[in-house]
Amino acid sequence: MSNGPIDIDVDTLGNLRPISKVVFSLGSNEGESEEILAQAVEFLAETPEVIIVDVSPVYQTTPIGGPEDQDDYLNLVVVAESTLEPLTLLDRAQAIEENFGRVRDVRHGPRTLDIDIVMVGRRISEDGIELPHPRAHERAFVLVPWLDIDPEAEIEGRGRVADLVAGVDASGVRRREDIVITAATRF
Repeated sequence: MSNGPIDIDVDTLGNLRPISKVVFSLGSNEGESEEILAQAVEFLAETPEVIIVDVSPVYQTTPIGGPEDQDDYLNLVVVAESTLEPLTLLDRAQAIEENFGRVRDVRHGPRTLDIDIVMVGRRISEDGIELPHPRAHERAFVLVPWLDIDPEAEIEGRGRVADLVAGVDASGVRRREDIVITAATRF
């Protein structure tokens, strides 16, 4: 007996996982940063169960903390959708960082690649991960590019990204019109 125009076999729905909005922040200030960021976005796009929704413009940003003699960063934000668990996404992000020789010797030091997970759908605090990212709401290099591609974005417990941008010093964040990084669309 059917209750509607489409018969659904509930047994096939048992393995479905919810799709979550995922926001990644990527930065590089060591090596060929533009190429590193482009390849990192492609690696994220090639991740099974991750669908890239949008990639922000690239921004050149002044380093915050760490050694004074380091170069400016190139930063961007990627908005995606995924059915993967946050720790799986973190493992993938760290594997991509390692692929580019990421070294974690100096806090806030120069990096070939830094990938932060800003959020994965819901508030999470578990082994090795706290989401939304505990400092994203105060980082112009995250908020400004994110606002470019997601004007209605919000950080749970902190508010709308547009309002948060208004409350941070964004003077060290400059859009680089000469650099365009996109993700290949996969279907």
